[in-house]
Amino acid sequence: MKIKSLLYIFLFVLLSASAYSQNVKLITIDQLNERIKTGKDTTYVVNFWATWCAPCIKELPHFEKLQAEYKSEKLAVLLVSVDFKSKLNSNVIPFVKRKNLKNEVFLLNESSPQEYIDRIDPSWSGSIPATLFIKGNTRKFVESEFTYEQLLTEYKKL
Repeated sequence: MKIKSLLYIFLFVLLSASAYSQNVKLITIDQLNERIKTGKDTTYVVNFWATWCAPCIKELPHFEKLQAEYKSEKLAVLLVSVDFKSKLNSNVIPFVKRKNLKNEVFLLNESSPQEYIDRIDPSWSGSIPATLFIKGNTRKFVESEFTYEQLLTEYKKL
């Protein structure tokens, strides 16, 4: 009887954990823009990163901390991976699970890097990490790695 009960508990915990594991969704620039447009009263912090980018990986915890500390505010931190779409299952999803990322994670579903780079911000050279801050009609694009203090400063400026 006890073994059966323990087995049920184990299965429940296992299934619950997998149900809460992070999904990584594909997103196009048009879909991203639509998402931002529909949340006019929300501040968006959109970080562009990749699993192979050491500075990106180093700053990801700062975005997690920002979302956690300001969860009572209308803030949406979106993590947009620029890894190749073919790396979704082999690299991106395992990375997100391993790092236990809580923010929404997307994989950019675009075929022409130069085209999407220009659409995100014409000043963007294409290097990562890069972050787009949006609040209402205010947009600020920053092409550099952040410390938590720098990220918080940019967020509070909006």
